[in-house]
Amino acid sequence: MGGCLRQGRHRSNERGAAMSKTVLTVDDSSSIRQMVGFTLRGAGYTVVEAKDGQDAIARLDANVRLVLSDLNMPNMNGIELLRWIRADAAHKYLPVVVLTTESQEAKKQEARSAGATGWIVKPFRPDQLLAVVKRVLG
Repeated sequence: MGGCLRQGRHRSNERGAAMSKTVLTVDDSSSIRQMVGFTLRGAGYTVVEAKDGQDAIARLDANVRLVLSDLNMPNMNGIELLRWIRADAAHKYLPVVVLTTESQEAKKQEARSAGATGWIVKPFRPDQLLAVVKRVLG
């Protein structure tokens, strides 16, 4: 039930305090998407939901300031999505935090190598999620 956030490698686009802070949450579990969305919307964030990596790519636009992604999903998993984001010139500096039940060091290392900004191990408390989002987005 912990989390880790890497500092310095990927910077978020600073667009001014007036811009809405939009978070793209990617998980094949509708209950997780609902819980994350409820928590973030309650804290004033705009939330876009996607059911897998392919859906996330279709919903990713210039307004998204942070991606929260599960690792294990059908069609395109979280590592594949992360690699796609890092290879895309328009989004390569976009912070990506992995939300996962995977606590194995090998999976964390794979996510780090693919360019993850940080991770949160499920299950997590809403206050943990908000703390990480606030830390990433400022």
